[in-house]
Amino acid sequence: MPAPVTSPPPPGPAPAVGPALADSPAPADGTTPGHGPAPLDTAAPADGPARSPWPRFALLVAILGAAAGSLLLWSPTALLDGGLTDGMPWYWRGPLFAAVYAVGTVAFFPRPALNAAAGLLLGLQEGLLLAVLGTTLGAAAAFGLARWLGQDALRRLLRGRVLVALDRRFTDQGFRSVLLLRLFPGLPFQAANYGAAVSGVRFGSFIGATALGVIPVTAVYVAAAATAREPGSTGFLLSVGALGLLGLATLVQVGRAAAQRRRTVTD
Repeated sequence: MPAPVTSPPPPGPAPAVGPALADSPAPADGTTPGHGPAPLDTAAPADGPARSPWPRFALLVAILGAAAGSLLLWSPTALLDGGLTDGMPWYWRGPLFAAVYAVGTVAFFPRPALNAAAGLLLGLQEGLLLAVLGTTLGAAAAFGLARWLGQDALRRLLRGRVLVALDRRFTDQGFRSVLLLRLFPGLPFQAANYGAAVSGVRFGSFIGATALGVIPVTAVYVAAAATAREPGSTGFLLSVGALGLLGLATLVQVGRAAAQRRRTVTD
């Protein structure tokens, strides 16, 4: 029988087989011989180690401390009552008042005093509008500072069931939670700003709930100051009565919070 005819091998070098592939050196471009690019998870991370959040937190403390300490040198109410807007066009009065109010809020100046200044200097309608605007701007500035500089650091300090539950509530029901905080007069306004910034509440929900929630309490203080020149007027008496109700609601809220805290500790 004649021998089978075989075709000649194709030209070029013979492919490496067997141990020769394993012994060949790895290319410098990061590929594996015969297998294409190496997996991505084997590469070293490009971003490097994460930066510590504590320097930014220290900067936040320094800014807030400087803002609070500046009140030893100036007073928002004295600045507005001292004729700051004298000689200025009328259209500057509103923005200037709102800006001073906002800075005073960030500097931990008492909001009742700012609201009273709005009522005394601007009257009920204009005073209420600018007080709500200044409150919202100040809350937005405080929220932005705390969210940008302090959130990463402070979230590492959140411990315990109560803090975790509060954080989850603010994250899931941000608008409603902030609105309830604003409606209760006994809760510190500035503390609510920074506490909300540490949580997962969205900025839009925080601003909307703040602008809406501060209206009742702000209106009471502005109205009381605007009608203070007429102590026997109906508006003044209603404002004083509303202030008394707000104080009573504050005491009730503080008592309920203390009782709930005791129950949490005992459980």
